Amino acid sequence: MTRVGVVGMGTMGAGIALVCARVGLDTCGIDVSDSKLANAEQDIERFLEEGIRRGKTTAEERDATLRHIRYSTDIETLADSDLVIEAASEDEELKQRLLVAIEQVVPGDAVITTNTSALSASALAATLARPARCGGLHFFNPAPLMPLVEVILAEQTAKPTVERLVGFARKIGKEPVITKDRPGFLVNRLLMPDLNQAIRAYDDGLASAQDIDTALELGLGYPIGPLKLLDIIGLDTHLHATAAAYTQSGETPFIPPPLLARLVSAGALGHKTGRGIIAQTMD
Repeated sequence: MTRVGVVGMGTMGAGIALVCARVGLDTCGIDVSDSKLANAEQDIERFLEEGIRRGKTTAEERDATLRHIRYSTDIETLADSDLVIEAASEDEELKQRLLVAIEQVVPGDAVITTNTSALSASALAATLARPARCGGLHFFNPAPLMPLVEVILAEQTAKPTVERLVGFARKIGKEPVITKDRPGFLVNRLLMPDLNQAIRAYDDGLASAQDIDTALELGLGYPIGPLKLLDIIGLDTHLHATAAAYTQSGETPFIPPPLLARLVSAGALGHKTGRGIIAQTMD
């Protein structure tokens, strides 16, 4: 694979495009407006500049990366892609429409993937005429830094498609793990109930938010406390993901805690709004 398309250039899509371009893949970022693409381009350039400042990359590597990224509002630009990653927001109907549009323009042997953290890859693939070439690639935020990629097996995903997805993940410097299409897949299936429990413990007054995080960091070796992590993930993102997992599975650990819904309704979404669970304790 040498030509990659990324559809949806928000925070995650921009990060995925950067990861691909950084290893020399010709990468095309697609979004609905020039302003969204301009924001993505600025985010990518800002990340690379910060890497130079911290000694993690060089000006030459930055320039080489930027040469491998192009931007377009025209999905027809993906006509020569070997692989396309749909990275739009977690809206099933939107993702289905985009996957169908992608299939209509890419070559017959191109792999089509969805970067979803909560929706069924099988349901998304079902909209395609050739679902065997579709699977999930779940990147973690921030995509340029997190080493893991989950390769999601839709019920329709063919073995050659899986092999190509695993090879692609390794080519861009990620460690792939293969998981079945289940609510939350692998990591989130294990993580979301823990995050929900941490929110409930805080809401019950068991301990302060800082003490809950400190206890899990020092007592269980967590690299970052669950409440700090939620502020990074985005409380709205977690609310949507855990609600979707509950809808699909019916398992009670996925039920969103009431405090989570209240904070999201109040616009306290974490770092993206400057207010989240940790921030709440400092008001």
